[in-house]
Amino acid sequence: MSIAESGEFGLIGRIVARLGDASSALLGPGDDAAVVAAPDGRVVASTDVLVEGRHFRRDWCSAADVGHRAAGANLADIAAMGAAPTALLVALSAPTDLEVSWAEDLAGGLAEEAALVGASVVGGDVSAGPTLTIAVTALGDLRGRAPVVRTGAQPGDVLALAGRTGWAAAGYAILSRGFRTPKVFVEAYRRPLVPYEAGTAAAAAGATAMIDVSDGLLQDVGHIAEDSVVGIDIRKDTFEIHAQMRDAAGALGVDPYLWMLAGGDDHALAATFPPDTALPPGFTVIGSVHEGTGVTVDRMAWQGGTGWDHFR
Repeated sequence: MSIAESGEFGLIGRIVARLGDASSALLGPGDDAAVVAAPDGRVVASTDVLVEGRHFRRDWCSAADVGHRAAGANLADIAAMGAAPTALLVALSAPTDLEVSWAEDLAGGLAEEAALVGASVVGGDVSAGPTLTIAVTALGDLRGRAPVVRTGAQPGDVLALAGRTGWAAAGYAILSRGFRTPKVFVEAYRRPLVPYEAGTAAAAAGATAMIDVSDGLLQDVGHIAEDSVVGIDIRKDTFEIHAQMRDAAGALGVDPYLWMLAGGDDHALAATFPPDTALPPGFTVIGSVHEGTGVTVDRMAWQGGTGWDHFR
């Protein structure tokens, strides 16, 4: 059945049925708006949009995969502020010949990813449109802490990373060449493994700045450097290259460090901490903050790409 045959309200009913209980909401889907509890009195909000052909391809990813990707990209931004995700709002614009089952599976993927952090999809909208587009807004709760922003890094801080980088970029490169293996990287591209709990742990440990690595480590850490008016140096010897990644990079003629330093979509969390801080579990020191500007690798300018830019 296509969504044209289902109709708008039939489609909404089928989607809502796949979302599960809105445990974080006082009032979930079904009214003009949802009501979400904000115990802290402040709400952290972030939004992102995924466009078919630009952010995902249906021949590479299932509908559930796209749901996981869309939810993960937004929930990671909430975690990067040191907040706990609470709710998602999702808008879907789709061609009228899209199968209803695809939209249902998308909703299932969104709900499953949100459930990983105790959040839920509490509402949204649907519309007909020529290009399949998913827009997600995520909400979060600071739980009494100050947000961890990009402007707080200080000379002398250490730069630490939670999560992995380069895996999704390797998967993208493999899929782009028409292959489907190694599967670990293809799956990493389809469904990011986001270190959600590391965000609140970093905030509790006194992180001075933090960012979600969505577009590439060098590019995103560069935002911290620019906004904090500091220089940041990343050490290559702190990265362990997985044997399968080294093999895949060799087969494709790619420097694996390009994937790890400039590849996006893994949604690792990069944070700076005062030098004597006991780092939370999952964080590894990968560099240092110093007086100056910009980001270097082993104290030298990086010769290569730094990350994704939609308009470049």
